[in-house]
Amino acid sequence: MYSIETRNLTKKYGDFVAVDRISFQVEKGEIFGLLGPNGAGKTTTIKMLTGLTPPTDGDAIVSGFSVRKNPKEVKSRIGWLSSEVILDDELSAWENLEIQARLTGVKNWKERAIELLKYFEILEFKDRRTGKFSTGMRKKLEITMALLNSPEVIFMDEPTIGLDVNTRASLWNLVREINKDYQVTILLSTHYMEEADFLCTKIGIINKGKIIALGSPDELKAKFGGDIIEIELKEGNMKLNIDNATITNNKIRIKVDNAEYKIVDIIKQIGDNNIKGIKINKSSLDTVFINLTGGTMDEQDFDPRKFYAMIRRARR
Repeated sequence: MYSIETRNLTKKYGDFVAVDRISFQVEKGEIFGLLGPNGAGKTTTIKMLTGLTPPTDGDAIVSGFSVRKNPKEVKSRIGWLSSEVILDDELSAWENLEIQARLTGVKNWKERAIELLKYFEILEFKDRRTGKFSTGMRKKLEITMALLNSPEVIFMDEPTIGLDVNTRASLWNLVREINKDYQVTILLSTHYMEEADFLCTKIGIINKGKIIALGSPDELKAKFGGDIIEIELKEGNMKLNIDNATITNNKIRIKVDNAEYKIVDIIKQIGDNNIKGIKINKSSLDTVFINLTGGTMDEQDFDPRKFYAMIRRARR
């Protein structure tokens, strides 16, 4: 049984196609990762799946209801954890929960709130102003708010962005725990490869609005993986004839089965004097992404100012 099923889901802003006819399924109880760089279409996809923005074309069924025909029914059955702060720092944790209950129409919410605050071990702080909370406590409260209406699906839109390593690892464990203990389906959007690899049972890689790969982390690594040797050249535009190599400016990437065995021969071909630096990426979701797109997350061509300016023009 699917908790989420998209069917040629599409979103356009004027002539710009933000999400391009994507189709995938998320099984009930699964942690599904939507992985891609900034501007790839992750957040736009989540906004359509949560009923916040209507699709231009196609449809999605979330918890048994169409996002086009029954967006209110969809909203009543989901939770949302955003990368943005949703707490009012001037209010207590309890007051934030009360506002959430009113916004989502949850009646008799107090018993549920106490249960969740106990689960996350922050009940004793319910009357404390959230501006005094640590980052970890804030995230626990945000998850409590997302779970308050007993959702069937929780959407997490880059929930760990900006967090330190320890807080991020703690949140990963919380995500796994609520998935298991509350039997809730989770759709997680992220551009952290290690996050998707650790948490997700299935991953869809989205780039420039299209799903370019779909499968479990192990399936993706087996199909699109391999080691990547990155060599920074002292001068660009060198004429090289190396199998499975791509050259961008002064950087060359070579896909190989085993980097340790191939590196010496490759250095001989290029010449020590032409090399500024060498990096080896062992088979991982990072190498999957590089092999599929030809670049890393950081190298994707995305200017948020141009992107949002284009959307504003399209809406006029």
